[in-house]
Amino acid sequence: MNPVDQTVLEGAAAHNVLAADCTAAKLVVMLPALNEAATIADVIEGIPRAIPGIRDVEVLVVDDGSTDQTAGIAREKGAVVVSHRRNMGVGRAFQTGIAKALELGADIIVNIDADGQFNPEDIPRLIEPILSGEGDCTTCTRFKDPAHRPNMPVVKRWGNRVVCWMVNKILWNAGFTDVACGFRAYSREAALRMTLYGSYTYTQEVLIDLVGKGMRFVEVPLAVRGVRQHGESRVARSVVKYALQTLPIILRAARDLRPLAFFGTLGLGLLAVGFSGFAVVGANWLATGRTSPWTSLIPASAVVVTLGALAIMLGLLADQVGRLKRTADELLLWERRRSLARADETREIRRASPRPTEEGTGPCVGWRRSRQGP
Repeated sequence: MNPVDQTVLEGAAAHNVLAADCTAAKLVVMLPALNEAATIADVIEGIPRAIPGIRDVEVLVVDDGSTDQTAGIAREKGAVVVSHRRNMGVGRAFQTGIAKALELGADIIVNIDADGQFNPEDIPRLIEPILSGEGDCTTCTRFKDPAHRPNMPVVKRWGNRVVCWMVNKILWNAGFTDVACGFRAYSREAALRMTLYGSYTYTQEVLIDLVGKGMRFVEVPLAVRGVRQHGESRVARSVVKYALQTLPIILRAARDLRPLAFFGTLGLGLLAVGFSGFAVVGANWLATGRTSPWTSLIPASAVVVTLGALAIMLGLLADQVGRLKRTADELLLWERRRSLARADETREIRRASPRPTEEGTGPCVGWRRSRQGP
C-alpha cells in the first residue's frame, strides 16, 4: 500500500488515542486581524515559544483587508502573514487561517484575537486538554468561573446567554457556558473535519459543526477583557447587527446538523396551529350549530395544516440530503488527509532526517507520520 494511504488509514483509526509523548507536536497560533496595528505586536511578542509538549511554535496572521500597518508589523515580528485583498469577514479569515495552519504542518491550532483581549500567556493552559487527550478542541469560557467574568455591557451579556441557550439546545443540551469566545484550540483532526460556510463569524458554527461530528470540546475558564483597549469590535459593535448576522448562521448550521428535527419541529408547530383553528371552529359548531363567526378560520387552518405537512415532507427529503452531505464530508476529510500526508512526507524528505520511522502523537497529530518517502 502507498505510504500516504497507509498514513491516512492509521489516522482514521488512531486520532482519538491518548499519546504517551506529545513532544513532536507543532503549534500554530493564528490571529485573524483587521486594522490591529496598535496591538498586534504585543500579542505576537506575548505568545510563549517554550511550551511543554510542543516542539515548535509558529505564528500566523490572517490580514483581513487591513488599511493600516497590521501586516507589515506582523512580518517584522516574525509571523507568517496571509492577506485578503479586501475585508471578507472574520468567519472567512478564520477559514483561511485554518487552511494555512494545516499547510504549515500544524498539529494543534490556537486561534486568538489580535486586539489584546486575550492573554497569550494562557495558551499553555488552553492546549493542555488536547495534549493530555482529554479533548479534541478547547474553548475559553468567560462565564463559567465567577472570578473570571469580565465587565461588559448588560445587553451583550444577555445576548451571549440567549445565543448560548440556542446552541446548547441544538447540541442536545451540551452545557456550554460561552459559545461566542474566539480564543480556542483545535487538534489537527478537528481542523480537518471542519466544514464552515459563514463569513460574518464562525464561533457558534464551529461548535455546532464539530460537536455534531463527534469532536470533544473542553471549556477552559480564563480571564478575558470585556472591553477592547483600542477601536471597536468588527463583529459585536452593534448588538442588533450581530443578532441579524449570527442567527442565520446558527439556523443553517442547525439545519445541516439535524435536518429532520429542524423541519419536523417547524411542521409539527404548524400542524398544531392549524388543528387548533379547526378545534375552535368545531367547538363553536357543536355549541351553536354554526361556524360563524369563525368561518374564516376553516380555509386559514387548512392552509396552515398543508404547510405543516409540506414542512414534514421537506424534513424527510432534507434528512436524505443530509446523509449524502455526511458522505461528502467523509470524502472531503479523506482527501484532506491525503493532501496533508503528502505535504508531511515532503517536509520529512527536506529535513533529510536519519531517524527511523516515528509514530505520531495520537490526539496531538491526528495520525501517524511515516518517515519514508513516497
